[in-house]
This record gives sequence, structure tokens and C-alpha cells, in this order.
Amino acid sequence: MSSTPPPDATGSGSGSAVDAPNLDFAGTTPYEDYVQADVLTHLQHLRSDDPGEMVFLVTTQVMELWFTVIVHEWETASRALREDRLPVAVDALKRSVRELEALNHSWRPLAQLTPAQFNAYRGALGEGSGFQSAMYRRMEFLLGEKSASMLVPHRGAPRVHAELEKALHEPSLYDEVLGFLARRGLPVPASVLGRDLAQRYEPSPQVEAVWAALYAEPEADGNAELVRLGEALSDVAELVWRWRNDHLVATRRAMGSKTGTGGSAGVAWLEKRAQKNVFPELWTARSHV
Repeated sequence: MSSTPPPDATGSGSGSAVDAPNLDFAGTTPYEDYVQADVLTHLQHLRSDDPGEMVFLVTTQVMELWFTVIVHEWETASRALREDRLPVAVDALKRSVRELEALNHSWRPLAQLTPAQFNAYRGALGEGSGFQSAMYRRMEFLLGEKSASMLVPHRGAPRVHAELEKALHEPSLYDEVLGFLARRGLPVPASVLGRDLAQRYEPSPQVEAVWAALYAEPEADGNAELVRLGEALSDVAELVWRWRNDHLVATRRAMGSKTGTGGSAGVAWLEKRAQKNVFPELWTARSHV
């Protein structure tokens, strides 16, 4: 039996020019122009001889990219809610859920580091800490976790500091949700709508009652789409909680209860963060339905 490959649809051999991709591009390739892969793959400047540092550095850089995408989605959702475009907001929230899942999976390469493996390059981090991530701080501000003290680590970077200060005084994603509910005629209290936006969001019994009433009658006129909004927010909140817990577990395995990099409180700080829910009334309201 002949081993000659069968002809393609044109009657030519399988190596015909019809099948071959175009490999001749003038200058850089369009892919490189768009993705900037050469830039991305040359951003890794190792500070130790330990082979494990590369995965730590690249994983951290990937996390920063996911933070950037998620901030974009939540800002899109916030703007859409402000403009009363609920479907656009829900679509952005749903995309962010898939992105949060990918972000959370980023812990896997680091989740089983032993103390010895982490210590092999920990000294190279110096004062560096994820606590100092400006894009993660923007995520937290969008979730309503506001504090002016969180601007302090960024005083040495004027552009970043200015962006975070602006975000500190802007409505969070949840503020936009509550404003949207109020424009739909729901009894969100004026004290919540007019709160100091630069402060951390604090739960409100009246807001809890609003969500409880929506969930108690999901098929009532106009309620179904608001419950879908609530569930999209709950998906986000759940994955944020999982992110915090995965961070806590990975840190416990790698360094126990020692002080974190950059002088942070390490596990003690992460334990405190893991106990908090974002969009709190969406969780407590369920007890009253």
C-alpha cells in the first residue's frame, strides 16, 4: 500500500501552498504588535539562583493581569448601572466570575510550597509584598473595602497614588448597585445613598430588608432581573472569599505565622480578611427569606 499522503481538496499534495500559513510578514508580526508577547516574556528579572523563583514571579505577574481585567469588568458594570443599563452590568459581572475563577486557579503553582522552598528566594523579595499591589487595591476599593491608609504604600509613585486617591472617593460597585435599586423605587435609606464614599461600606439592616423582600418574591413584577443581579453579585462575592482563603492557605503552608514580606502581618492579616464578606446584606438577607 502506498504511503503517499492523499491529495487535498484542490487535488494538490498536502504540502501545497493552499494549506501553508502565511509566514512572511514585513517588520513585526501582527500578533506581536497586538499581544506584545516579547515584552511580556522579558519582564522576568530573577533575583536569586533558585529555580522556583521563576514560577513565583510569573504567577504573581499573571495575577496582576487578572486584577487588571477584573477591575475593567467591575468599572464597566458600575458605569452601566449608573446609566441604568442592567443587562450590560450583569454581562460584565458574569464575565468577571469566569475571570475570578481563573485568578483563583493561579494559586495552584504556589499552593504547596514548603517553607524551605519559599525561603530559598524569599530574601530576594526584599520589602516587596502583594499588599503593595495598586491594581489589587483598586479591586478592593470597587468592592467597598475603602481606607485612606491603603494609599500610604504608593506615596512614592505619584501617578498610581493619584489614581488610587480618585478611586477612593468614587462609588464602589455596590454603591452603584444600591443607587440603581433606589431608582427602581426600592427603599434604600438616604443615609446609605449619601454616605462618605471614602469609608469602608458598613452593613445596613434596611438594605438587608430590601434584598430579603426581593428574594422572597422573585417572580413579582420587576423582581426577577434584580434577583439575577443579586445572584451575579453573590457569585463575585463567593469567589472573592475563596481567593482570600486560598491566599491564606498558601501563606500558611509556605511560611506559617511568621511576619509577611514587606513587614505585613502575614497570616494574622489574611485570617482577618478571610472572615469578611463583600456585599454583606446579600448573605444575611437569606436568613429572612
